[in-house]
Amino acid sequence: MKKYGFPALLWLLFEAVVVTLWLTLGSRFYLFNFTYIGACLALGVFFYGRHVKYARRLVQFAVGLYMLLYLGVLRGENMQIEGFWYYLFSGVFEAATIHYAVAKIFGPLLFGRGWCGYACWTAMVLDLLPFRVPRGPRKKLGFVRYIVFAASLVFVGGLFLLGAAGRDKILFWSFLAGNLLYYAAGVALAFGFRDNRAFCKYLCPVTVFLKPASYFSLLRVKNDTSRCVSCGRCRKVCPMDVDMVDNSRGRKNGTECILCFQCVEECPQKALHI
Repeated sequence: MKKYGFPALLWLLFEAVVVTLWLTLGSRFYLFNFTYIGACLALGVFFYGRHVKYARRLVQFAVGLYMLLYLGVLRGENMQIEGFWYYLFSGVFEAATIHYAVAKIFGPLLFGRGWCGYACWTAMVLDLLPFRVPRGPRKKLGFVRYIVFAASLVFVGGLFLLGAAGRDKILFWSFLAGNLLYYAAGVALAFGFRDNRAFCKYLCPVTVFLKPASYFSLLRVKNDTSRCVSCGRCRKVCPMDVDMVDNSRGRKNGTECILCFQCVEECPQKALHI
């Protein structure tokens, strides 16, 4: 049951979202959309529990490419933060607004920043770079993400205030251009700071949504203090610089855990667990 229970529960959670959206909006698209994402995540967790190598990376590409290529490029849905503002200002609860509500606003109350570890199409590429473990101390540049967050709001708000024609086309091209800029900035920051996840720590505007709810996340890595010998190995391998030894919700960088479980695998005393 331990091997099958949690993946099954995760899949059922997404199916509950599927049924709710189907009954509320009457769109069959959501039957496929969230069933697919939920199945990918559940299978990834199951394979991870069976110690299948690269299980998390497979989920990253299965969900990330679906969001980027199918929804973004083929269907023309801007799933970036600009798409969220666009649908929000349009008064339409679909596409990006539903995605953000489920994955990035209310979802983190259950699974924290798990989205960043298993589904982000930007991180799926950055995690392939050679600096999986940060090679230097964390920089005090987190404020930049708030500037990018505000800029995205001003950009989309400006389109509505100015009554720009063809806003849907502008949003589509901004999706393509935005992703290219994100990848370029992410790679540059990774090599500049020798840290694959530098983009997530300093630049990504989505974290402004993720951080508050992640503080109260139900699913989080905990430390069995009776086993812990304070060797510090969990801190050294954490890509997000989280102090996993501390069980408090106020632990250092606690809202940035992406549930990659590198710390769990590295712990010699098996003191870390969900």
